[in-house]
Amino acid sequence: MSPTSPRAGWRTSYFLVLPAVMLGAAGTCAAEPAAPVVSTEKGQVRLETVARGLERPWGLAFLPDGRALVTEKAGRLRIVGKDGSLGEPLAGVPRVDTTGQGGLLDVVLDPAFAQNRTIFLSFAQPRGEGQNATAVVRAQLAPTSLEDVRVIFQQQPAMTGGHHFGCRLVFGRDGTLFVTLGDRNIGRDKVQPLDTDVGKVVRIDRDGTAPADNPYRGKAGARPELWSIGHRNIQGAALHPETGELWTNEHGPKGGDELNRTLGGRNFGWPLVTYGVEYSGAKVSDRQEGSGLESPVHHWVPSIGTSGLAFYTGTAIPGWRGDVFVGGLATKELARLEMRDGKVVHEERLFRKELGKRIRTVVNGPDGALYLLTDEPDGQLLRVVPAS
Repeated sequence: MSPTSPRAGWRTSYFLVLPAVMLGAAGTCAAEPAAPVVSTEKGQVRLETVARGLERPWGLAFLPDGRALVTEKAGRLRIVGKDGSLGEPLAGVPRVDTTGQGGLLDVVLDPAFAQNRTIFLSFAQPRGEGQNATAVVRAQLAPTSLEDVRVIFQQQPAMTGGHHFGCRLVFGRDGTLFVTLGDRNIGRDKVQPLDTDVGKVVRIDRDGTAPADNPYRGKAGARPELWSIGHRNIQGAALHPETGELWTNEHGPKGGDELNRTLGGRNFGWPLVTYGVEYSGAKVSDRQEGSGLESPVHHWVPSIGTSGLAFYTGTAIPGWRGDVFVGGLATKELARLEMRDGKVVHEERLFRKELGKRIRTVVNGPDGALYLLTDEPDGQLLRVVPAS
C-alpha cells in the first residue's frame, strides 16, 4: 500500500517522531557484515539488511513516516524504526492459533490511514473445539497498542488442522478489501461450492459487509462476499499498477504453483485442474485445463513455494520497473518475471546463493526500493537497491 503524507495537527506529532528519512540499513552498524552485491541481468544490486531478529515475519506495511509495521507468525505486531530498531510488540493484537501454518498473517493500512489511523490484520482465529479459520480485524493504531479492535470477517466454515489459511490483504482502487483464503488442505470438497469461503478470494467493504456489485451476489446459495473461486492457497496478491486488477500467486501441491490474473466471477479450477500432483506422486486430476476454468498466466513445475507478490513500481532500479516479483519459500529465492501483453516472457531467479532464505513477503518501499521479509526464526527485513 503506498503511504500517504501525514496531515497537520495531532497526526503530524504522532507520526513524525523520528527523522524524516526512510528505513536505514542495519549494515551501517559495525557488527553487521557488508551488504552483498549481486549481479543480475539488469545490473548490480545491493541486498541490505534493514532489521533482523524478527521471528518468522509474515506481513509488512509502511507507515506514512517511513517506519514499518511487521507481523510475526507467533502473534506479535511490531513497528520497525527507520534505523532498523524493533519496537516492543503492540498490545491489543487478537489471540491467534499458531497450529502449523497458522498465526498472525498480513497487515495493511486503510486507504484513509492518515485521517483515521486504521489498519487491518488477517490471522488464524481459534474457534473452539479444536477448530480454526482465517479472520480479519480492523483496529486503530496507537503508539504502543491497537485500539477499537473489531473482527469484521470470519471464513466459513471453521475446520480442524493447521494448513492453507491464505491470507493476503489488498485494497482495491475503489476502497474495497480483497481477502485471499485457502482450502485448508482438508477442505477440497468445499472449494467449488459457492456456499463456503474455502478456497476463495472474497471482497468486502471496510466494515466487513459485502459490496452490492460482487459477482456472485444474487446466485442461489452463494455467499455474497465471494469474488473468485477454485483456489488452493494464495499467499501473494497485488494490484496491477496500470489496470488496477487483482493478481495473485498460489501454492500448487507438488508442482503447479501459479500466477493468476484474478478477475471477479472466475473459477481458477482447483482441484478440478492442476499442473501439480500429490506429494505422494499420485494424481490430483487428469486435467491441466478445462472449459470455463481459468488457466494461470504462469506456472512453476517444480514448485518454488510462492509467497509474496509485487509489481515493481519504484524508481531505484529502472531496469526492473514493471516486472513482477514472487517470493520463493521452497527454493529460497526471488523470481523476477518480465511481462509483455499480459504474458510472462522471461524469468530470472535471484538471491539463492547470496541469501538462501525463505522469502515470505515482497513489497514496494516508499523510497523506490524493493523490500523483502525472510521467513526464518531470525527473520530479516531486507532492502534491494542499486549497487552504485
